[in-house]
Amino acid sequence: MSSLRERQKEQRREAILVAAMNLFVSNGYTATKVEEIAAAAEVSAPTVFNYFGSKQAILFALVDRADCCAVSDIRSQMEPFDNAVDALCHLQIAIIKYELDALPISVWQELMSLCFNGSISQSMAQINTRLSKEIAGLLRELQARGMLSANFDPDAVADLLNDYCVLLFARFVHQEEPDLEAHAKRIRLVVELIFNGLRA
Repeated sequence: MSSLRERQKEQRREAILVAAMNLFVSNGYTATKVEEIAAAAEVSAPTVFNYFGSKQAILFALVDRADCCAVSDIRSQMEPFDNAVDALCHLQIAIIKYELDALPISVWQELMSLCFNGSISQSMAQINTRLSKEIAGLLRELQARGMLSANFDPDAVADLLNDYCVLLFARFVHQEEPDLEAHAKRIRLVVELIFNGLRA
């Protein structure tokens, strides 16, 4: 059982994340100051830096948590899938839904612009690397179940799939009227293109 001190630390961390998310939604990421996050979370600015190190780290903690929830979701639902394309499309759509729950499209527009102009690309790359490893793990499970050929490198394919889906997501959030259904169809086309040649 966790100690009172550990629970308090987790509650403080969560309060900072919630405060930051609300401010990112109302003010945008760039305009939000760490001091405002601290005030909304009822902690000091040094406490925010002690927990996260930077405003960027808070943003990426929200993104990383969304991605982890999506991966956990698909892993818990793997058994009914008898088709690798369906499983991987389900994962990609789950990631998008969790990410849009974590941050609204307006913040994602800002984040994607910052990523592609290089100012925070390294931090985002680390998150994408972790997500690619999770996708590679899922591919290995599908190989073990005989749903995909064993004659390909799951890490390389996961990198390819994840990188392309990030580009599709960037395009999705910058649409005037983002259409999740049309986006899901694009993802399926990409996944089918990759995996039609990899089926066992």
